[in-house]
Amino acid sequence: MTVSSKKLDQIFADTRRQYPEEFHWIFDQNNTRMRWQIEMVLKNVPAGGRLLDIGAGVVPFMLICQKLGYETIVIDDMEDATYQTESSKQILDVFKDTGVRLISGDAFEIGLDALNGEKLDLVTSHDSMEHWHNSPKKLFHELWKHLNKGGLFWIGVPNCVNLRKRITVPFGKGKWSQMKDWYEPEIFRGHVREPDVDDLRYIGRDIGAAKVEIVGKNWLGYRNPSKLIRTVTPVVDRGMQLFPSLCSDIYLFAWK
Repeated sequence: MTVSSKKLDQIFADTRRQYPEEFHWIFDQNNTRMRWQIEMVLKNVPAGGRLLDIGAGVVPFMLICQKLGYETIVIDDMEDATYQTESSKQILDVFKDTGVRLISGDAFEIGLDALNGEKLDLVTSHDSMEHWHNSPKKLFHELWKHLNKGGLFWIGVPNCVNLRKRITVPFGKGKWSQMKDWYEPEIFRGHVREPDVDDLRYIGRDIGAAKVEIVGKNWLGYRNPSKLIRTVTPVVDRGMQLFPSLCSDIYLFAWK
């Protein structure tokens, strides 16, 4: 499916205007990342395909895909503190009004009965799996069964052994989460286990993928407070992508 850059620019701008101002940072800090995600969908999923995102929250990935003519489904329990505001509820109303099907709940608890046996062309989950306390093995196998032949299973996670962590951990830096983030809340919703490249390949083999590709990205640099780092990141990122195991963000692309 081909979409002009001008049309994508317009969709992004229109979607940003639909979001309350306090959530405009999602677009301002993640524009490069979201454009890449959309480009991957356009490249790998036929026009009008059915997409499922687990743990999407209010990130506009599926919303923009819906505007591009895809049929989109989001499963999320919406229990993070970010989603308890009136502004976030306004965003979810935009999702619904645009046609995104929202299934509220924990995917491990509600299962996939809500899909009513529907086949999918894309199953994705970005920056969510590392927060899960349950093993995703059974869920992933069920999702795999729902994929059409040639469909894409696409998982994105932070890399537990990226280059920065390899450098800083020997100096006592680089913990997955702050003490107060784990100790103070009644329920911890931070990173439980960050995977590495070998872990993603393990998942690809386990679900029986016909083809597997690991892609590395370095999104943290694009939204770094330092203008210098933001400026050099595109150059550094291109080189580091040759070595996904060093990148801050890693992706499993598994085709059925």
